[in-house]
Amino acid sequence: MTEVPLSRNERRFLASVMIAIVFFVGVDLLNDSIEGVKFSHLLLELTVALSAGGGFMVLMKDSFRKSHQLVRSREKILESEREVERWRLESQKYIEGLSAAIDSQLSRWSLSPSEKEIALLILKGLSLKEIAVLRNTAEKTVRAQSVSIYSKSGLSGRSELAAFFLEDLLVAPHK
Repeated sequence: MTEVPLSRNERRFLASVMIAIVFFVGVDLLNDSIEGVKFSHLLLELTVALSAGGGFMVLMKDSFRKSHQLVRSREKILESEREVERWRLESQKYIEGLSAAIDSQLSRWSLSPSEKEIALLILKGLSLKEIAVLRNTAEKTVRAQSVSIYSKSGLSGRSELAAFFLEDLLVAPHK
């Protein structure tokens, strides 16, 4: 059976109900003891009050635990965001340099501006169909331009194009 967690409002409602039970049963206990009601009846009402109080404590403990989990989760998210930002800032100059180097190579291959754009989109991993949709052109046009890119570059296809630029960037780990 899957556990469905209570929402904050549901926990608050239940805690309020349990506090009300403790209060009203406590008032009843006081009145019953003044009136001289049997001890077994008082013991039963005390058990109800203690049970409601215990339930209230369990709810409060769960609420505090969830609050602490939420704080820890937020801290982890913030740390991840800071790490992403550090990575972005540290790698920015390399990315700019790589972008300039790729653009320079595409120019050396005498690619047209459209062919350069398509080559970059291919390098990003987009399919020809996705490129066509993005550029609002026919897939057939994108296919013809990609063939032209491979012809001008002397490469046989998408894999060789990606390898041309990435092969030396991805160094194998030393053993």
